[in-house]
Amino acid sequence: MLLVLLLVLILFGAGFALKALWWIAIILLVLWLLGFVFRGAGAGGRRGRWYRW
Repeated sequence: MLLVLLLVLILFGAGFALKALWWIAIILLVLWLLGFVFRGAGAGGRRGRWYRW
């Protein structure tokens, strides 16, 4: 009984963590796409990278 309860807690925690990671991934994707929209013009009128890495 205790083992089953522990397994349920582990699976519930993993499910919550995966859902949180999906939300973080979606937010980062939106920020990444917004970076392409709002990036500034570089030298020579060419649009440059908005990130530094």
